[in-house]
Amino acid sequence: MASSSASTRRRHAAGVGEWAAVSGAGAWRVEAAGKHQLMRRTGLPARDIRALDPALSYPSSIMGRDRAVVVNLERVRAVITATEVLVPGPRDPAVEPLVLELHARLSTAASPSPPPQVSLSLFDPLELMKEEGAALSPGVGRGGKDGQGLGRDKVLPFEFRALEGCLEFACKSLEQETCTLEEEAYPALDELSSKVSTLNLERVRQIKSRLVAISGRVQKVRDELEHLLDDEVDMAAMHLSEKLAYQSADGYSSRFGVDNEPSELDDARYRKLIAKGEGGSSEVGYGNGTSAATGFTPKIDELEILLESYFVQIDGTLNKLSTLREYVDDTEDYINIMLDDKQNQLLQMGIMLSTGTLVVSCGIAATGVFGMNITIPLYTSATDGVFWQVTGGIAGATAAVYLVALLCYRRSGILQ
Repeated sequence: MASSSASTRRRHAAGVGEWAAVSGAGAWRVEAAGKHQLMRRTGLPARDIRALDPALSYPSSIMGRDRAVVVNLERVRAVITATEVLVPGPRDPAVEPLVLELHARLSTAASPSPPPQVSLSLFDPLELMKEEGAALSPGVGRGGKDGQGLGRDKVLPFEFRALEGCLEFACKSLEQETCTLEEEAYPALDELSSKVSTLNLERVRQIKSRLVAISGRVQKVRDELEHLLDDEVDMAAMHLSEKLAYQSADGYSSRFGVDNEPSELDDARYRKLIAKGEGGSSEVGYGNGTSAATGFTPKIDELEILLESYFVQIDGTLNKLSTLREYVDDTEDYINIMLDDKQNQLLQMGIMLSTGTLVVSCGIAATGVFGMNITIPLYTSATDGVFWQVTGGIAGATAAVYLVALLCYRRSGILQ
């Protein structure tokens, strides 16, 4: 046990973590790989590897690089190459459904997948792409989870099918959370409308906090998809299979210089070279920052349609949350109106009580006058029943003054 814990500490110190590698040939495995090994394997700079760390908070993003696509959407963190998908932390219960979803979508072979195994080997991307292409049947129409293309007889490239799996998992997760929130929110809001209590107010407060958090997460995913759809250069950079095929046909190395350490400035150079192209061309450079003069110009129609479909889905989820937010706001307005009405009733009651107190005080003042120890003709009168007459007169006058005051209040609109 001591040696195992020491080995684990050494692996963490060296930046070694577990990654699930899912290929299109129906195989998936768990590998232990360090940051530098992943950089050589995928051609990604260190900042993109850090963006996949669950312990760090990075905004939602889909970044197209020279040899890989980095997906960081909510709980979906993955590196997509032309031949495989790398998912960090496959043993995490929150990540395991993503791995299974990708395996089910990308697997085209009928045989079951082999058990997970630890491997540190590097694979030739071109050879793996050839093996995967041999396992694919090119005449299959789109449907289900086999990742077919947008046309009836055309198959999507591997990276697009993997990206579709990641997008579908992220959108479905957010939609499920939205549906769960709706099932809890609407009954709670209706109950609060019928009975305002501390318990109901606390439930609605918690629901509103969850609503704000989920809305922010959905909005970030929607903004990222919208930004990606508006950027043709980023969409062109995601055509990894076409770049591999183009470079293979043009005589470039099949390893893209895997022995060379990727530079932190490769992406910046690539952006500058693209910006120097004529009229914002969608031609993509690769390798060590090759310019747009290489002539590689992919068609982004398939990827654009794919992204638009999930943009519409996530936009629908955002509309559900907006509708729920409006219902919450309407309920709050209704509760405020009810509270204002209760407050008005209390104010009216206060006016009535204050007026009654004033009138009774006037009657008490009159009684005090009669109770003075002075000589007046009324005291010397021997007429029977004078006491009760005076008392009744004072009470009647008090009641009359009170009724007159209420009538004046109603005519002036103070009381309803």
